[in-house]
Amino acid sequence: MKRRHFLVGSSALLACPKVAIAESVRTLRVVPYANVASIDPIATSAYYARNHGFMVYDTLYGWNDRLESEPQMAAGHLVEDDGKRVTITLRSGLRFHDGEPVRAIDAVASLRRWMQRNPYGQRLVALTDELLALDDRRLQFRLSEPFPLLIHGFGAIDWPCIVMPERIARTDAAKLITDPTGSGPFRFKQDEYNSGSLIVYERNPAYVPVGSGTRSLTAGPKSVYFDRIELQVITDPSIAVAALQTGEIDWVEQVPPDLIQALRQRRSIRVEPIGQHDYYGALRPNHLQPPFNVKAIRQAIWPAIEQSSFMQALMGVDPEGWRGDVGMFAVGSSMAYKRWFGGIARSQEHRSCPQASD
Repeated sequence: MKRRHFLVGSSALLACPKVAIAESVRTLRVVPYANVASIDPIATSAYYARNHGFMVYDTLYGWNDRLESEPQMAAGHLVEDDGKRVTITLRSGLRFHDGEPVRAIDAVASLRRWMQRNPYGQRLVALTDELLALDDRRLQFRLSEPFPLLIHGFGAIDWPCIVMPERIARTDAAKLITDPTGSGPFRFKQDEYNSGSLIVYERNPAYVPVGSGTRSLTAGPKSVYFDRIELQVITDPSIAVAALQTGEIDWVEQVPPDLIQALRQRRSIRVEPIGQHDYYGALRPNHLQPPFNVKAIRQAIWPAIEQSSFMQALMGVDPEGWRGDVGMFAVGSSMAYKRWFGGIARSQEHRSCPQASD
């Protein structure tokens, strides 16, 4: 029996090569968490648009699983003038889906559009005195002061720093693009696009991945194992799960917690998370409404609020799907959440998400 995969969360679809290795077919059939209503990962920050972006486009840099930037379309960069001049060189041989070469002027126009939306880019706007293409492969930033997060920001996953042809990148960042031409590992099949029903991608045979490095999050070589990926939009989770169980679907991206336990019992299905970075949920009183507009009241109820209570309401009682010892500050940081349980101080420790496999 073929092994079927179900993954909890959201990620670029091509970032799970072991799924492809386990399958003998060259078409991957996926139920996405939502319809791909827009093909513009800059004009909207919706996850479906971001996932589409990583399929169709490539980025200057990518983040590895330690959230460190590594070159993707970039061959490397040079920092001069005490950090106020940064020159980025593109890899040779990069081409868009229409056969046109990727030039530095395409990257400059794409960066300018990205800088209008991404928080890293918005900060960069205020510090940039000049951004220009030096030649076909080199672009340069001249900054009023050093920006240590410049290269790091280019690897951002939400509002990713994708590169599109200059003619498209000149579109206002608040206006949705309609031309899906990119240079990434897959091409968007606009002729088969049926919003709310079917979204199709086909392998880009001209795509050249990074020549070295380790595949990690959005960094490293992006190896393509499928000729075709079909996103079949099924809004009813029970129908999607039934299709997974009968083999009509290979991958359901997101499933309600109440169906997860049943899926764990089936040897033909594997339940696993995507990546090792958690999503954060937050519960807070409405400071504008009585009685929570009184600071003393908010302080009084704080000891009664347990993360585990509302996480169970969202994710079910199985603790494998959530964690309750999370506070305001980042996991693993010096100010990470500590609270007394039965007289014992428990500080949160980062743990990898559990995995069940056949």
